[in-house]
Amino acid sequence: MSMRLDNLTFKGGVHVPDNKSMSSGKVIEKAREPKTVYISLQQHVGAPCEAIVKVGDKVKVGQKIGDSKAKVSAPVHSSVSGVVKSITKRYTTAGVKVDCIEIESDGLNEMDESIGKKAELDKLSKSEIIDIIRESGIVGLGGAGYPLHSKLITAEDCCAIGSSIETLILNGAECEPYLTCDHRIMLEHPDKVVFGLEVMMKYLDINEGYIAVENNKMDAIEALRNASKDKNIKVVSLKTKFPQGDSYRIVDAVTGKKVPKGGRCNDAKSSVSNVHTAYALAEAILENKPLYERVITVTGNGIKEPKNLLVKVGTTIGEIIEQCGGFNGKPGKIIAGGPMTGTALFSLDTPIVKATGGILVLTEEETRVEKVQSCIKCGKCVEVCPVYLEPLYIAAYALKDNYDAAERYDALACISCGSCSYICPSKRPLAEAISHAKYEIKARRK
Repeated sequence: MSMRLDNLTFKGGVHVPDNKSMSSGKVIEKAREPKTVYISLQQHVGAPCEAIVKVGDKVKVGQKIGDSKAKVSAPVHSSVSGVVKSITKRYTTAGVKVDCIEIESDGLNEMDESIGKKAELDKLSKSEIIDIIRESGIVGLGGAGYPLHSKLITAEDCCAIGSSIETLILNGAECEPYLTCDHRIMLEHPDKVVFGLEVMMKYLDINEGYIAVENNKMDAIEALRNASKDKNIKVVSLKTKFPQGDSYRIVDAVTGKKVPKGGRCNDAKSSVSNVHTAYALAEAILENKPLYERVITVTGNGIKEPKNLLVKVGTTIGEIIEQCGGFNGKPGKIIAGGPMTGTALFSLDTPIVKATGGILVLTEEETRVEKVQSCIKCGKCVEVCPVYLEPLYIAAYALKDNYDAAERYDALACISCGSCSYICPSKRPLAEAISHAKYEIKARRK
C-alpha cells in the first residue's frame, strides 16, 4: 500500500476546469418545504420497491412508504407529512420512467415517531448495525445508488471466504466539475463523516480507514484531519483530475492495487463509499433518521443564484430552480449531476432521487454543438483512458454497428467517464458511441 498521504493519483484521466467557485463558498441552506413530492419506488441499484401505502393515506416525514424483500434493494420513505394523492409512473433524474408515490404536503412537517432515537455504536452488534442501515434506506450518494447494507454484507462475505477486505476508503474526491455538495458536507459536518466511516470500520472489523479528497479542497482536508485526530483514520489528498472519484481509480491511487477488468473493489481487498453516504449513515445511527433528504448543488451560468441546498427527496427540479432565483436567461441544457457523467433533463416536473447530487444549468452558448471532424489518429483518447482502452477503435466499430468487434476491444470495460470525448481535438462523440455499443452488446446477451 502507498505510504504517501498527498497528491495521490492514477494513470490516465484529464484535467477539466472545475468551475466550482460559483458554489464552493456557499454554505448549505435548507430548501423550502415542497408543495408536492413524487417519491420514486426505484432510487437504487437492484429491485424496485412496492408501495406499502395507498391513495388517501396520511403519512409523516421519515415514514417508510415502499419496500422490497429482494436482497439488493432499499426502502423509501416519505420526505414530507401529508396525504398520498396517487401512485403513477413518472420520469426521474435517472432518465427512466418508474412508479412514484405522489404526496401532497400539509406543511406541518410532522415527524415519524421512530426518528430521534439515538443508538450507541459501542453497544450495537453487527446485525443491529446492518438492520439500521437497511431500514434507513441508505444508498450510495456519489451517484451509483447501490444499497449500502448490500455493499457491506458483500464485503463481509468476502472476509468469510478468506478474501478479507483490508482497506476501507471514503470517496471525497468530488472530481465532477461544478458540483460542491460533498465539499460542503466535509467542511460543515466533518465529525459525522468520520463517524460514518467508523461505523463501517466496526462492521467490517477494519482497524484503519482512509478518506480521500482532491487537493482543490484543502479546507475540507484540514477539517477532516482535525475531526479524525487520535483515530485510526488517514485523510489523504488526491491530485485534482477526472475521473479521480471513480472507485476503481481511488483504490489504485490510495493502495496501488488495480481492480481487474470486469472485477470489483473487493477483488483488490478494498471497499469504497462516498463521504455523503457516510454522513447519512451517521445520521441513521445518531438520530435514527432515514434517507429522505440530501444536499445537492444547484449551479451553472444558467442559474441566477448558485447554491448548496438540503432538499427533500421527490422535490421537482422546477421548485428547486425557483429557490435559486430562476434561470439566468434562456437555458441551453439542464443536467442532473455534472457535465461529464450527468443526465440531460427534458422537464422541470422531474423529481430528484436519493442519488441526485446536483442540478447544472448551462447557457445556450455553452451547449453549442461543435462540428465533428474525422479522426486524426492522434492517440490522445488512448493516453487519457483510465481503463487502458482504445476508444477510437471501439467507437469506430460502434458507428458501423460492428458490435462483435467493439466487444473484442473491451467495450464493456468502459466506465463512461467521457475523458476521451473531452480530449478529442476532432470533437468526435467517442463516449456516446461506446455507451451505445455497451447497450447493444448487453442486449444481445439477454
